[in-house]
Amino acid sequence: MPQGGTLSPLLALVALHGLETAARGYIRQRQYLQRELCVCVYADDFVILHKSLDVVLQCKAAVEAWLQEMSLELKPSKTRISHTLKPYKGNVGFDFLGFNIRQYPVSKHQSGCKSGQKLGFKTLIKPSKAKVALHTQKLRDTIDDYKTAPQAALISRLNPIIRGWCNYYSKICSKQTFFRCDYILFSQLRAWARYRTGQYNFKTLNKYWHRIGNRLTFSTKDGKCLAFHAETPISRYVKVQGNRSFFDGDVIYWSTRKGRHPELPSRVAGLLKRYKGQCPECGLRFTGNARIEVDHILPKQKGGTDRFDNLQPLHRHCHDVKTARDRVEKGAGDNSRTIEEPCAVNMCAVERIERTANSVGRSSGQLTPR
Repeated sequence: MPQGGTLSPLLALVALHGLETAARGYIRQRQYLQRELCVCVYADDFVILHKSLDVVLQCKAAVEAWLQEMSLELKPSKTRISHTLKPYKGNVGFDFLGFNIRQYPVSKHQSGCKSGQKLGFKTLIKPSKAKVALHTQKLRDTIDDYKTAPQAALISRLNPIIRGWCNYYSKICSKQTFFRCDYILFSQLRAWARYRTGQYNFKTLNKYWHRIGNRLTFSTKDGKCLAFHAETPISRYVKVQGNRSFFDGDVIYWSTRKGRHPELPSRVAGLLKRYKGQCPECGLRFTGNARIEVDHILPKQKGGTDRFDNLQPLHRHCHDVKTARDRVEKGAGDNSRTIEEPCAVNMCAVERIERTANSVGRSSGQLTPR
């Protein structure tokens, strides 16, 4: 299996299974130290966290002894000990999986709290400087490769790179980094435009940059525009509850979290994620036995469409209330019925029952003697 392949992280986890047990073995007798120890492993990268330097050094020695049994060793250039708040041997914070984790001293108004007490610092997770440099270098190399290509081809090549990188860092404090990357990208595109025209003036600016909304955007005349790093919204990661499993049968929870589930239609699961598992009519959360129906925010009789932006999940009784209100707003003299989307979940269940009944009927008809 080549390094960086699809199964490479999984095989590394299998090979290093037991590393956490070996690290905890040195402090087994002291339970309070066990609770404060944290070991995070992904593929062949791992980090050991503890507030005591002595415990960290003991865990390092335990890991080295454990790896020695498999004829492995820690790479000195990638192994270091640092403090997340105070400098230790010139190191502050650490990088892990492309993220920089560090604690910054702040005032009491911005300080984090623990058990109601001010800590005096705030923990921030940002994109590591090395990964930002690699990303900007990749953008530069791509622009250099497309020096003689049309502008539309360059935009089509850059957009997946920008969106993929920003989505990876969209769960942490990366807004300032996104603005910085946009500034660097503008400088790179300006050099690309100067190479194409031999000069950079208002004529060149108007040729490759157009105003879309209130923003000057690198785009073509037909409206194909380049994505901005800063356009990516920052959405904080919500930790999975400790007693949850994807196979526990809680369809509502996992559909709300992931936006898809094998037991629900994709449209219903997407709506649950968009509305965070809440009914927009009553504001209550959906439960496991709830009857979920898909409603048109703007009814079709008023010009509504079947687009995803015009749909919302409702309880069955909330759907009835909303449909009655739409009829009243439409006018008391109009006797036409307001047709809404039926319950997508129940509709699929009914279809399966009908198909089963029809198949049983056909099978029984074949076996019944005349």
